[in-house]
Amino acid sequence: MKNINVNFNLNGEDISIDCEPAKTLLDLIRDDLGLKGIKRGCEIGECGACTVIMNGEAVASCMVLAPQTEGANIITVEGLTSDDSLHPIQTAFIKKGAVQCGFCTPGMILSAKVLLDNNPAPTRKEIRIAIAGNVCRCTGYKQIVDAIEYAAELMK
Repeated sequence: MKNINVNFNLNGEDISIDCEPAKTLLDLIRDDLGLKGIKRGCEIGECGACTVIMNGEAVASCMVLAPQTEGANIITVEGLTSDDSLHPIQTAFIKKGAVQCGFCTPGMILSAKVLLDNNPAPTRKEIRIAIAGNVCRCTGYKQIVDAIEYAAELMK
């Protein structure tokens, strides 16, 4: 297959890259662009480990083909920090012990960001619904929900 050129914005930086048309956004970000915060999990869009924010929505990057990102604005967990300062959601996850093995953490944080960007004062039920596409095997979700609730307070 002939490579194609794809142009998008990643974490505030304009990217122009040649890639195979069937390459997933997950592979493009991890393998070609070297950002390892995005995790390879189930590869069928069910675990949330590969979650990124694309045009304001949390998406499973394993289910997005690289050409579908043409003109898109994409944020990974690496794009949340500014001036080497953690984002309030990242701070909340640390403070509330919502980080165990850390595998699900980037996807959870990005799903939380989309939620809090659209609903700055979510209920615990709304938080649970927002992270329903992200699987965690360590925390039992209580600490994660607590952290997102705390992050909402920090971001006021």
